[in-house]
Amino acid sequence: MSGIEVRGTVAAGFEGVREEFAAVVAEETAEPGAQLAAYLHGRPVVDLWAGDGIDGSTLLAAFSNSKGAAHLVVALLVQEGVLDLDREVAFYWPEFGTGGKDRLTLRELLAHRSGLIGVDGGFTVTELADDRVVAERLAGQRPFWEPGTAYGYHALVIGALTGEVVRRATGRTLQEVYEERIRAPHGVEFWLGLPEAEEARFQPVRPMAPTPAQQALLAANAAPAGRLLAVAFNRAADPSFDILDYANSRTVRALGPASGGGVANARGLARLYAAALSGVDGTAALLKPETIEEFTRRHWTGIDAVTGEPDHFTLGFETEGVRYPSLGPDAFGHSGAAGSEALADPGSGLTYGYLRRRIAYPGGAAPENHRLITALTRAASS
Repeated sequence: MSGIEVRGTVAAGFEGVREEFAAVVAEETAEPGAQLAAYLHGRPVVDLWAGDGIDGSTLLAAFSNSKGAAHLVVALLVQEGVLDLDREVAFYWPEFGTGGKDRLTLRELLAHRSGLIGVDGGFTVTELADDRVVAERLAGQRPFWEPGTAYGYHALVIGALTGEVVRRATGRTLQEVYEERIRAPHGVEFWLGLPEAEEARFQPVRPMAPTPAQQALLAANAAPAGRLLAVAFNRAADPSFDILDYANSRTVRALGPASGGGVANARGLARLYAAALSGVDGTAALLKPETIEEFTRRHWTGIDAVTGEPDHFTLGFETEGVRYPSLGPDAFGHSGAAGSEALADPGSGLTYGYLRRRIAYPGGAAPENHRLITALTRAASS
């Protein structure tokens, strides 16, 4: 599509990022709507948006970008000594220690090694909206592999699992700690629990709109989901689970489940990681370099048993340096189901946020993130 106006600002030297974003938007075939933001050493350098009804403050579903926000909370509590990565999860949460889960450590849980990727029979959207309910069901669930022996994406439940550890250790929900310690004091427009007062700024998620050629490819590549993938993505639920219903549910947005219920704009995504990495507006960085090193190091390598991705996780975060070669090996963050991405690159001091209103083809992190991140790193290094 041509003629879509790109609005917003870029710092001197980042004009190429604006050009790449404009090219990405122009290639959209159905109702473009996207935001892009970046910080460099705690200073905003890119703030762009495009699409009817979209501006820089519009709020969009963040999906699994929420996992990054949630695990910044965990990293902060580990840094402060409230949580110990090598303590058994059952030390904090005794009810968890059944079915062979008693020896699983917090470190292994954060690396998606618990085998607790879902529950028999699946969850309803109402259940998935409430991390306490999810955690209670998971505590008694038999793992889908022996805990600690493999890893696989706990797509819809990891935030409830780590969130219950936070609640047991602090007496506060993960969402409350995030709001009080990270979001509000640093002015981050990324909520795990969207207040009613902000609801008018939210734009619902649109379904994927593949071209006929893309639809043919999707059909040609369709195959029955493996058992683990089906469990992790709640495909056995009755009634059937629809990710759009989940993201567009006011109940989900209000409760902010930490696996995928966050709401943000691109400014919020980039600012969140800037606050963690460098500090913003004169504040100190939330995380010390040694904490970042611990949470971004690949403790285990191999193939994700759910998604088939190689070397997928560090502790709570995705290995963004594996996904985007223009970033450093310790880049960390998390993608989101509509194609969004949020990350930090400690080596360059860059943080990045990208959000889409419509789910991207072919699903997962949108392909244009490669182009945008490459343009950003080129500008930052010139």
